[in-house]
Amino acid sequence: MILNQFIKFFSVLIVFILTSCLFIKCDFDKKTKPDLSSISLNIEIHRFDKEFFNSSDNEIDDLKIKYPFFFPKEFHDSIWLKRKNDPLLSLLNSEIDKVFLNEKILKNSVQEVFKHIRYYFPNYKIPKVITVSNNVDYLNKVILNDSLLIISIDTYLGNKNKIYNGIPNYIIEQMDVKYLSSNILDQFSMKIIPKSKERSFISKIINHGKRLYLKDLLTPYSNDEIKIGYTPSQYRWVEENELFIWRFFVQNEYLFSTSPSLEDRFINPSPFSKFYLEIDNLSPGKIGQWIGWQIVKSFMENNSQMSISDLINISESDIYNKSNYKPSK
Repeated sequence: MILNQFIKFFSVLIVFILTSCLFIKCDFDKKTKPDLSSISLNIEIHRFDKEFFNSSDNEIDDLKIKYPFFFPKEFHDSIWLKRKNDPLLSLLNSEIDKVFLNEKILKNSVQEVFKHIRYYFPNYKIPKVITVSNNVDYLNKVILNDSLLIISIDTYLGNKNKIYNGIPNYIIEQMDVKYLSSNILDQFSMKIIPKSKERSFISKIINHGKRLYLKDLLTPYSNDEIKIGYTPSQYRWVEENELFIWRFFVQNEYLFSTSPSLEDRFINPSPFSKFYLEIDNLSPGKIGQWIGWQIVKSFMENNSQMSISDLINISESDIYNKSNYKPSK
C-alpha cells in the first residue's frame, strides 16, 4: 500500500461546491434500453496525474496555470517537487502507466455513463474530467461537482494488484476500472436524490434503493453485482436469502426503528452484515441497501406510470406502502 507523509494533499484540494441544477427528462420506459444514437459526446480525459509526474521541475508553473485548483498558494513549490520526485509515488505512477497504457477503457466508461445521464437529464452540463494520483485514497475514488469530475485513477488498478496489499479485501474487490461507471453514478445520484427526511430504517434503505434503481436506468448493460459492489457469489447469497433477510428485519421490528446502529450493521459498506448470527461471515455488507433496491423495483413494477422525477421526489414511506413488496424465497 502506497502511503507517505504527503497523504491527503490532493484530497483537500479537490473539495468543491456540490450544488447543482438538473432539469429532468421525466418520461421513460424502464423495460427498454434507451436509444443513444442521437447523443453525441466526445469527452476528453485530462490526465493531470501523468502530466504532473512526467513534468520537469521547471514546468510546475505551467501546471499551476492549467490546474490552479490543485496548487493552493499556501503550499511552497518545494512541496510539489518533493512529491513529484518521491520514489514510492514514482512506483505508483509506473503501475498506473501499466494498467492504463491504453486509455480507451477509461474513456469509454466515462463517456457511456454521461451519454445515459444526458439522455434522461438532457440539460445536464457534462463536467470536465480530470484524473489524479492521490495516495490510493479509496474513500474518495470519485468527486463530482457542477463543473468537474475528479477520478483518483490510482484506485482502479485491479483487485489483484500487489500495490494494494494491506487494504481490506472487501474494499480491494472494487478497486477495478469496471466499477468506475458505478462510482460516478454514486456521486451523481447523491446530487439529485436528497437524503430521506424520514429517520426510520425502512426509509433509509429505500432512499439507497432509489439510487440503485437510477443505476438500472443509467448503466443498463452493467451487472447488478457491479452496481452495488458485490462479487457474483455475494449477489447469489442475497438472492437466495432475500426472504430470510426480510423476515429478520420484520420480526426484529427494525423497519420503523430510528436506531443509528442499524446503519452500521446493514447499510454502510462493510465486509459483512451484522445479524449477530453464524451466517454473518457468509453475508455481504450493505444488505439493507439491496433490500431497499428490491422494494423500489417492486414499486416501479406496480406503478408503471411513474417518471424519474416522480421517483426522485416521492417519499420513501409512500414507496414502501405502494410497493407491494413480498419476497417469496
